[in-house]
Amino acid sequence: MRIAGTSFTDSMVSKLNLLSAQEYQLQNQASTGQAISAPEDDPAGMAQALNLQYENSAVTQYAQNISTLQTNATIAGNALTSLQTIMDKASEIATQSDGTATPAQLQADATQVTQLIQQAAQLMNSQSGSQYIFGGTNSSQAPFTVSTDASGNVTAVAYSGNSSVSQSEIADNTTMAVDSPGENNSGSGARGVVSDSRYGADLFNHLISLQNNLLAGNTSAISSTDATNLTKDDDNVIWQVANNGATQSRLTAAASFATTQQTGLQQSLTNMAGANLAQTLTQLSQDQNAYQIALQTSSQILQLQQTVLNSLP
Repeated sequence: MRIAGTSFTDSMVSKLNLLSAQEYQLQNQASTGQAISAPEDDPAGMAQALNLQYENSAVTQYAQNISTLQTNATIAGNALTSLQTIMDKASEIATQSDGTATPAQLQADATQVTQLIQQAAQLMNSQSGSQYIFGGTNSSQAPFTVSTDASGNVTAVAYSGNSSVSQSEIADNTTMAVDSPGENNSGSGARGVVSDSRYGADLFNHLISLQNNLLAGNTSAISSTDATNLTKDDDNVIWQVANNGATQSRLTAAASFATTQQTGLQQSLTNMAGANLAQTLTQLSQDQNAYQIALQTSSQILQLQQTVLNSLP
């Protein structure tokens, strides 16, 4: 049987092309660190790698959401702690403003309460970036506005926010809200920080009442009404501080879990699509040697073939 003269050449070219393709693939794996860079490299493996990448992207978004919530919760926590200090001072003033207090002392205490109201309003207008954290979902403008008379006494504190809070996803099918509305007198939903009819809280109006009774020297109203009302406000603020602390603890746990998930998913993705560098370099060296040997062998055979052809009559 005669073998066509091009059979060896075709076989040699095919073998060299195969070795060259393998060498290129291994070089790409060594440079990128990826064993799978195209679907044809490993269709099943590519599908699994894409699923892992999708999960990792979702967890990364959860981690970003958690970080934002932690920032907001920290700012809210600081404001609430300061608000509790204001309430402690207001309660102290109400307690000591009895029948033994002098008119001058009552006037001085009234001035101090006015300042406490202004400070409380400033705290309740705390921001995280451009967002006001105690305005509910209406967070683009300052939620509290203070009105005063010609003497500088506070006459009203108006709320322009709402009673809704936004939810953020922190894990698969798990959402969380960290903001508390400044006021909520709807009878349902998130608990209002300074005003909530369910708990008798109406902090600004109660402080204004204390201010006015101090100015009028009405110590009887202070002891019978203002002190009692301020206790309700104080209890509400204490609840807010405790709830914020629990929220921050939950966010810390969620952040730790998200980090663990990211690490695990990244490791799985590396195991699935990553190249074993030592093994890849060894295989690359072997393929390069095989390619060189194939070239040398082919060259020798072609030279021999040419010599034989030249010797024919």
